[in-house]
Amino acid sequence: MDGTLWRQLKKNSRVDLNLIGRRIGAALKKPPRIIYQRIIDELKLFIGEYTTPIKIRNFTTGKFVNLLQEKNINSLWQNLSAKNYFAETDQQVLADLKFLFKDDERKIYSLAEKALNNDLSLLGTGWINIGEKIEWHKDYKSGINWEPKYITKINYCNPNDFSDVKIPWEISRMQWLIPVGQAYLLTHDEKYAIKVKEILISWIRENPYAASVNWTCTMEVALRIFTWSWFFHVFKNSQCWKDEAFRGLFLKSLWLHGEFTEKHIERSDINGNHFTADAASMVVAGLFFDEGAAAKRWVENGWSFLEEEFPKQVFSDGVDYEASVPYHRLVLELFFFPALYKIKRGLTVSAGYLDLLKKMALFTEAYTRPDGTVPVWGDADDARALPFRHDAINDHRYLLAMVGIATGDKSLMSFFSGPVTELVWVYGTKAKFLSAGFLPAEGGSQAFTKGGFYIIRDSKNHIFIDCGPVGLAGRGGHGHNDILSFEAYLNNELLIVDSGSYLYTADYQERNNFRSTAYHNTPQIDNQEVNRFISWDYLWNLKNDAEPKVYHWTPGNEYSTFKGSHSGYHKLTPALSPVREITLNHFKSELTITDTFTGEGQYQIKIPFHFHPNVKLIEKRKGNAWECISGTKSFLIKKMDNDDWAATKTDCRISFSYGTCQQSSSLIFTINGDKHTRLCIQIQPQ
Repeated sequence: MDGTLWRQLKKNSRVDLNLIGRRIGAALKKPPRIIYQRIIDELKLFIGEYTTPIKIRNFTTGKFVNLLQEKNINSLWQNLSAKNYFAETDQQVLADLKFLFKDDERKIYSLAEKALNNDLSLLGTGWINIGEKIEWHKDYKSGINWEPKYITKINYCNPNDFSDVKIPWEISRMQWLIPVGQAYLLTHDEKYAIKVKEILISWIRENPYAASVNWTCTMEVALRIFTWSWFFHVFKNSQCWKDEAFRGLFLKSLWLHGEFTEKHIERSDINGNHFTADAASMVVAGLFFDEGAAAKRWVENGWSFLEEEFPKQVFSDGVDYEASVPYHRLVLELFFFPALYKIKRGLTVSAGYLDLLKKMALFTEAYTRPDGTVPVWGDADDARALPFRHDAINDHRYLLAMVGIATGDKSLMSFFSGPVTELVWVYGTKAKFLSAGFLPAEGGSQAFTKGGFYIIRDSKNHIFIDCGPVGLAGRGGHGHNDILSFEAYLNNELLIVDSGSYLYTADYQERNNFRSTAYHNTPQIDNQEVNRFISWDYLWNLKNDAEPKVYHWTPGNEYSTFKGSHSGYHKLTPALSPVREITLNHFKSELTITDTFTGEGQYQIKIPFHFHPNVKLIEKRKGNAWECISGTKSFLIKKMDNDDWAATKTDCRISFSYGTCQQSSSLIFTINGDKHTRLCIQIQPQ
């Protein structure tokens, strides 16, 4: 029985018995050790409702400092202040390096001023004012509040009210206050320190330990450890942070975040980014406090979890197994920052661990387009561990130099191009030599066969192809029904894109729409999903129907070709196999997509192509051709054979970040019956 079901049973006796049955059945299929752990976790939650208030009431400042073998809060503060942190927080160093990020400096001050007024924009809210007195438990989109109470009594996932718990969670991560901290380090202006202090006091008072919606997901607690530990090192010498009562309040709450994370770590038989975030924050919290049995245990256990999970969650070719590009970036940060913290403290990180970090960075280099952007592939909720650049959410280039500097890998650093902002705030003067920037190495086409991604590329073209597992070891997770789908960046223009992710629990229907087969650039048979949905309310699960098969992969200087298939439609009677071949003529920036179907039977087949919102004027021309324009460039989309396929221009939606959508156009090729042997489409620059 999982926590969500427990909350539903506690909240309402009129529950969906089918839902209960499915979840109990799913739980019983897990290994005995996981079932046992779940039972223990639920018992802890049940008992905690009665014991937690007593524990917190008795957790005095005196007991806290004794845990860390200190005399008082001020001596503890000074001791913690002297310890190295993994990010650069020296005011003089950062002031001397402002010339490296002068454009971003203006952005920092602008966002800091907005934050001082409690104006923020996140997860599709647009710019809103969250009020002088922040309502920490409120979804500012729907207006719905979750009443503060013990975590097992809070039902934050309701398909009927369109509430989005990610809004209060994101506000409580406090990453929107990072520009305030950056502005303080650059100016020494106490108004910034006063603001963050006031926000922290408000949050701590309004969110008692384990008794608000902002404690219901351990990953949220974990990510606050990243932000709050950075706040400490930013403001540790501030005049307004010298108040002993505040110091005690803040450090005790940060300690309790570490304790909560250890106690409620999100462990299962198959783990993903939640477990990684929890383990990473245990290392960060443990190294931050550094003294006492609990802190040492957090470091030891958290690091052990990371070392154990890293080769499980990341394929040997460096691809995160959740089958999502945005989550690949998040997971890389989560595995990286604790390692960097250990390195800064003079502790050992194994060669194998560092090597896998480098492989993840190399995959990042490969999926990055010539213009510095990346495919928004699979799920995307804009999540970061500790973001120091506040725009261009889909620019991952900093990861190359970030990992390269830590590991001493000059080839990785040679791939780096783009703004150095993130690197300055992490490395300080070590980022100085990157000030001139490097020209990105002109990498050739690459196959990541374990992860199932195939990338055809050159200096002006980038084709991203998925022919891999569904995600999370076949369970779905943050992966979509996108096998054999592709994105096309041709002649320095982004033409064909993935539809994105858009929303999670705020709208179950939209969640399922955006991860469905129809929303991806891949053949669909009889409106069936390539991987079936288990249930409309299982938002992170898919059946593992579509086994990928690659027939050949031939990268070259003049032509590069991928050809693959999958078994997702073998469930039909009779079975049908889509076979897709994608070829790029590098010299002409000419892309050819050929779809054939092996099998018998009467079927309807749809093959959509979703265009970037900037692509305009998709119009029919003479013969079997359509013209589209991107910027000043024109492209011809030609149907090379088989007039039986009908083509329809339709409206579609594209989401490049969580909670936002843009209107765009798609071209859908359709055929009914058994004349479905082949469709060949060629895209040519004009």
